[in-house]
Amino acid sequence: MGIFQLEDFAAGWIGGAASVIIGHPLDTVKARLQAGVGYGNTLNCIRTVYTRESVFGFFKGMSFPLASIAVYNSVVFGVFSNTERFLSQHHSREPEASSTRALSDLILASSVAGVVSVGLGTPVDLIKIRLQMQTQPFRGASLGLSSRAAALGEQPAYQGPVHCIATIVRTEGLAGMYRGASAMLLRDIPGYCLYFIPYVFLNELITPEACAGPSPCAVWLAGGMAGAISWAASTPMDVMKSRLQADGVYLNKYKGVLDCISQSYQKEGLKVFFRGITVNTVRGFPMSAAMFLGYELSLQALRRDHAVTSP
Repeated sequence: MGIFQLEDFAAGWIGGAASVIIGHPLDTVKARLQAGVGYGNTLNCIRTVYTRESVFGFFKGMSFPLASIAVYNSVVFGVFSNTERFLSQHHSREPEASSTRALSDLILASSVAGVVSVGLGTPVDLIKIRLQMQTQPFRGASLGLSSRAAALGEQPAYQGPVHCIATIVRTEGLAGMYRGASAMLLRDIPGYCLYFIPYVFLNELITPEACAGPSPCAVWLAGGMAGAISWAASTPMDVMKSRLQADGVYLNKYKGVLDCISQSYQKEGLKVFFRGITVNTVRGFPMSAAMFLGYELSLQALRRDHAVTSP
């Protein structure tokens, strides 16, 4: 096979769809906790969402990420796999020569995937968070902090993903679609390094040398652990990203990532940077386990079909 393989992109799309379905309820809880709108803890947030909005509240805004994050993960996994493969072949290393991939190649490939993820993922995350946040208690409106919030009263700010995009572009310009991009960049480059690298090494550690490839159980465990590690480490910047992207639904509090860090620290102390770390870590395991399992199984199926159909 050549260096560039489209199967990685297709498998990433399937894995991305699986991860969204598994992880969206906890993602909604995480977004609301991190935005700092009055929930005491994770259990209180879950209870409040269920009481006010029923079980459907946990799936608020899921249609957009289901359609878009699958494509986003397709690109991220495709870019990572093809970059890592290119670097490996560039160094002229035979796969049989070493069972462990070069750490430098994995770091560079993960970093490239992280940069690409910001370009694609910032608008996706922005729309998802805006849709998740718009059913919050309108405390800002009652305080008179925003004429837009007061005018909206109890009405949702957005009627759906398309209306949300149109509203942001109209009120904030095209640049508004990339609100929180700097925080996302600071989150995703180290985050993806701590996502792909633990997965690769844990997979190799769990899989016996006699096996031709990792078992589904090994993929599930390694993927889940990698996701938990990555999301736990990414929580501080994820909090800032969520706050910046939620900003503007009803209020406009932050001028940028540094201002968001400063205001959040002054008002809530150091603990604010770890808001939602429990739900992030817990949510990271099943989401990433589903992501990697969907990716690896579909990749095997695609390559098997390719081998059968190729002359």
